[in-house]
Amino acid sequence: MAFSVLSRPPSAFFINGKKDLNLSAFPSTSQIWIRKCKKPVSKKIVSVMAPQQTERKPATTGAVKSSMTMTEKIFAKASQKSQLSPGENVWVNVDVLMTHDVCGPGSIGIFKKEFGENAKVWDREKVVIIPDHYIFTSDKLANRNVDILRDFCIEQNIKYFYDIKDLSNFKANPDYKGVCHVALAQEGHCRPGEVLLGTDSHTCTAGAFGQFATGIGNTDAGFVLGTGKLLLKVPPTLRFVMDGEMPHYLLAKDLILQIIGEISVAGATYKSMEFVGTTVESLTMEERMTLCNMVVEAGGKNGLVPADSTTFKYLEDKTSVPYEPVYSDAHASFLSEYRFDVSKLEPLVAKPHSPDNRALARECKDVKIDRVYIGSCTGGKTEDFLAAAKVFLTSGQKVKVPTFLVPATQKVWMDIYTLVVPGSGGKTCSQIFEEAGCDTPASPSCGACLGGPKDTYARMNEPMVCVSTTNRNFPGRMGHKEGQVYLASPYTAAASALTGYVTDPREFLQ
Repeated sequence: MAFSVLSRPPSAFFINGKKDLNLSAFPSTSQIWIRKCKKPVSKKIVSVMAPQQTERKPATTGAVKSSMTMTEKIFAKASQKSQLSPGENVWVNVDVLMTHDVCGPGSIGIFKKEFGENAKVWDREKVVIIPDHYIFTSDKLANRNVDILRDFCIEQNIKYFYDIKDLSNFKANPDYKGVCHVALAQEGHCRPGEVLLGTDSHTCTAGAFGQFATGIGNTDAGFVLGTGKLLLKVPPTLRFVMDGEMPHYLLAKDLILQIIGEISVAGATYKSMEFVGTTVESLTMEERMTLCNMVVEAGGKNGLVPADSTTFKYLEDKTSVPYEPVYSDAHASFLSEYRFDVSKLEPLVAKPHSPDNRALARECKDVKIDRVYIGSCTGGKTEDFLAAAKVFLTSGQKVKVPTFLVPATQKVWMDIYTLVVPGSGGKTCSQIFEEAGCDTPASPSCGACLGGPKDTYARMNEPMVCVSTTNRNFPGRMGHKEGQVYLASPYTAAASALTGYVTDPREFLQ
């Protein structure tokens, strides 16, 4: 697959006015990658005596094809349409369907009820089943859910089932991965230009790969299992242009908290959120995943980052499935455009009890905390733990509150014990965490991000104040309904662990 690089024209048409949210607006310098195409030259003889004619131009009458956004193009391709606009309802062909232990049994039940007890899924290689939510627990109903998944995968000969049987030692389960959204990326199920649906609201994480990815309910998933299709409405697109050099004390979590605080938890309801700009281009794949992960906390249908060399490099050793990236046209219509000068942003938190309750971390310095939690699909990736280790290493201090570490996947767990932290003199994350007095890294799973059974590791079973790298802080989200959760980046979470108060990481990263 060959590609050429073109610079995006600086102008584009937007239905609403542009919104400059940080006093300065930079022209977008995003690069667009497109497929090279060579038009075949006809060798048919059309005249012997007549002089050579120039190629006939197409007629100017009739419908004119309009420019489209990334999401519109993906929908058009998946529905075999040449043109789509926001608001249209189309039957979309699904490339990957993911489900897990919480929603999988329900989806399977609907599939069997509607298609028959002996029905077969539409494509056994396009269904990905990942136990990850309520795994390391003695709760019998939670354990039963995994058994239901296993029986179904054996019956259907599902190719991608990441099973776990020995709950006492996750390492004894070579197929077990952990958090579905991180595992999908690590196992090569995320590919540019495709449609990925999952029975989890944070399926939007995969939009970091330039694909349409969104969460669906059990009924829709049951239908997809039988047909490979789903009726979807084309969402309008909000465009977020993030330019400027990323300060060394900021992470992608700060960027998405800034956006959610700006537009609110309902600001992107059933809208696509497209992220572009020099700052976005500079982000690693894991940081782009963090950015897209929380679009649903703004009500977004999906989030996207245009695929580029960073994307292609990440995918090199993860998939052999061919894919075709798509990009918004230069004159595509966006519902609104928001611009941010990232160089002017400061570390943020989302105070209880909503992801849009944004505040500067330094403004919350008097908030005493009881614990810190680093983990989840949002903040439990390898780079998240490297970031936390950097703060602990720089400080040389011990944590003042219990600090829980929950790797997203087996691979992340291995990285914690094997990857050397830059500037540490050869120390791994695990060594730095131990020296800082953190809890031993736990078995990879969703853990206490969404509460879970009462014996879930690090669940808040009492009213407590917690700084967490997770994605939601609604009452009861991490356990006790009177618990208070401050959402933060791994930098801010680690800094807060060292002081026992919500802390701006610049105190340790200057």
